[in-house]
Amino acid sequence: MKKFKINVNGTSYDVEVEEIGGAVMSPAPARTVAPAAAPAPVAAPAAATASAAAAPVADGAQVKSPMPGNILDVKVSVGDSVSEGDILMILEAMKMENEILAPVSGKVAGVQVAKGAAVNSGDVLVVIA
Repeated sequence: MKKFKINVNGTSYDVEVEEIGGAVMSPAPARTVAPAAAPAPVAAPAAATASAAAAPVADGAQVKSPMPGNILDVKVSVGDSVSEGDILMILEAMKMENEILAPVSGKVAGVQVAKGAAVNSGDVLVVIA
């Protein structure tokens, strides 16, 4: 037997634990279990497929997602002129709406996500040339 003192929510408890180290336990009797059916493949949402199909634009300033979340609204489209600080889109993360702002002035060369798309941290959202 080993003795331990455990503190739970400010209350101390003295506990004795039996060490069974090298003891071999007999295996549980075998049971027959019917195999589970393989899950059917799930189609990706339309917004996610549209963003994945968009060709990446390399030239210009890439605006990346600062955190994982869902795109609630896209305020710009390709060809729009934006000024530094303009709202490009709204990203919802942890029940908070975050405005994604233009880091530079220029023309929108590419929008890589659509409304309703799920994004990860570091994903390219918009390219400004």
